[in-house]
Amino acid sequence: MIAETVCSAVSAAGLGIAVVTAYRRRFLSAARIAAYSLVPVGLVMTGVVGWLADTAFSPTAWAGFGVLGAAWLLFTGTRAAERRRAGGAGRERRAAPETRPGVAAPTSSAPAVRGDRRPAAAPRSSSAGDDFSDIEAILKKHGI
Repeated sequence: MIAETVCSAVSAAGLGIAVVTAYRRRFLSAARIAAYSLVPVGLVMTGVVGWLADTAFSPTAWAGFGVLGAAWLLFTGTRAAERRRAGGAGRERRAAPETRPGVAAPTSSAPAVRGDRRPAAAPRSSSAGDDFSDIEAILKKHGI
């Protein structure tokens, strides 16, 4: 009963503010304020406010929220444990280097020189040269 009274008072105050705003010739703002002020009355008329008031003061409803929270904690806890167990084995597998029998590991062709500040150039393949030639042609076409 008190919730309905409070909602009605809030709506009446909102409509009063909308009238004052409309008097100041700000009709768009007045219409928006009137729309917001009608929402509490609409909620009272549909019964949502009564349902919320009954739920807020019901010990059974709060116990139900507690049970739902416990279920959510169990779901998230078991999910985290699954990820940790699956992720640990996966990390060990990924950490080990993959070696194929009969394939040698790539080595650098030139030793690193301590005073050399520029990185060693990677050998170019024929496909890489073709890609750059296409890019050069596009840049020349646009005059760059």
